[in-house]
Amino acid sequence: MSTEENVKITQEELNNSSEIIRKLWNYYGNKIVGQKSLGLSLIISVIANGHILLESVPGLAKTTAAKVITDAVSGKFSRIQCTPDLLPSDIIGTQTFNYAQNSFETKLGPVYANFVLLDEINRSSAKTQSAMLEAMQEHQTSIGGTIYKMPEVFIVIATQNPIEQEGTYLLSEAQLDRFLIKEKIDYPSIDEELEVLNRIENDAFSKNEPILQLSDVTFLQKVAKKVYIDNSIKRYIVEIINATRNTDKILPKELAKYVTMGSSSRGAIAFMECSKALALIRGRAYVIPEDVKSLCYNILRHRIELNYAAVADNISVEIIIDAIMGAIKTP
Repeated sequence: MSTEENVKITQEELNNSSEIIRKLWNYYGNKIVGQKSLGLSLIISVIANGHILLESVPGLAKTTAAKVITDAVSGKFSRIQCTPDLLPSDIIGTQTFNYAQNSFETKLGPVYANFVLLDEINRSSAKTQSAMLEAMQEHQTSIGGTIYKMPEVFIVIATQNPIEQEGTYLLSEAQLDRFLIKEKIDYPSIDEELEVLNRIENDAFSKNEPILQLSDVTFLQKVAKKVYIDNSIKRYIVEIINATRNTDKILPKELAKYVTMGSSSRGAIAFMECSKALALIRGRAYVIPEDVKSLCYNILRHRIELNYAAVADNISVEIIIDAIMGAIKTP
């Protein structure tokens, strides 16, 4: 890449981006206690215009956080509660017959929004899960042969319970790969939970006026695309992704035996787009290797498939990711 191409983001654009991100962070912090990792992942997904999968037990503010981000940017919000009897038409919409006009009418489903919360996605059947694939990947759906485009800002925030819970279904590899990042959420600390009680008592969670507009989101997305990433860092990303597919050549045998499938090329794309978003959040117009390293769990934990032996031996995917990152030379 030439020197002229390196300087794409003006100082004014960088300053405006930093101000928008600061406002978004402050709004999130005023509404959500702790959960900074969740907030960072949500803001990255907003800037990269990608989908995010959140995993935790119920009641840890996943839904609240999704609604807070939507409120902050004046977006349209839809919530879909996934259940085993949920049908694809309940999500994307259907055609109904109007007897008065003797014609069919299209009723669009709740998926046509800026932020779509798929609550407990792994409680819905595989057929219903697949109904989201076209919307998530192509940003469009088809009803009765007519194509309906999604909004310019379209982000699916899906939540799932740990798979060992009763009444849950495994998400397919194709479905998982559509999510830009996956975030795992832990229980709050004692002090954080005490603060939650105090804020509820003081009615601090009541809805405030939005501080941003969707145009601010599209501005961030356009600026993020211009963040510079050197070819050496692109190669670093590709080497990481390639290592997930060839763990027998990279990792010790005692770890490589647990991996059955590595990341697709979407993993490399996700690394690049999220690294650019993270660089912008950190006030830079260029990506550094530490941005890539910071995102390794978010990008890879749902793209590396482990076998049953890993479960039996209590080997988590994070252990495999750490080993892969340690084996690849940092540029």
